Amino acid sequence: MRRLLAVCCVVALALALPLTAAAQQTVQKKAQQKKAYKKSPKQARPRIERLACRLGTEDQHARIAVELRNGKVNRFAYYSKWKPRTCSMEVERGDAYSTWQDTGKTTVVTLFEDNGAFLIDHGRNRYHFIFREIDRMRYCGMEGKVSGSLTIFRGRPQCLLEGVMEKGEDMIEIDKPRSQTSTSK
Repeated sequence: MRRLLAVCCVVALALALPLTAAAQQTVQKKAQQKKAYKKSPKQARPRIERLACRLGTEDQHARIAVELRNGKVNRFAYYSKWKPRTCSMEVERGDAYSTWQDTGKTTVVTLFEDNGAFLIDHGRNRYHFIFREIDRMRYCGMEGKVSGSLTIFRGRPQCLLEGVMEKGEDMIEIDKPRSQTSTSK
């Protein structure tokens, strides 16, 4: 009986030693992976920040939401309303509808199919979007182009807007009827 007990103990120890060695190797590999992750700046998690602002009344306003990745614009969504009309555009790095080019503190976003471009100037606490001949029909369902600028500031709920909400030459007032071009005889 003692002999059987001794043999069982020896077998159990023999089986346990390789398992603990494998467990130690696994723990060491995980520790090395953590060290490598901390050392490599490319694998560090990006710092994500979201900004939003709005300017205007309920019936006529413009707003923008911006997602920053490590301080650079990664995506933005612009929305404006001229009751009952609305305009909405969303652009993201790597999407199928735009190309992004960064040069220092400036980003140029070119929309495909000649639909216009955005110039984004990155400041310390502001992001200045310049709308360059954005096709109003594609994004707003109206004739004309969207041009002008919109600036969003960190920590401010209001935007600074210039020209973006101006009505184009081909647009008519909603409340006013079109002028009569034909004369009755």
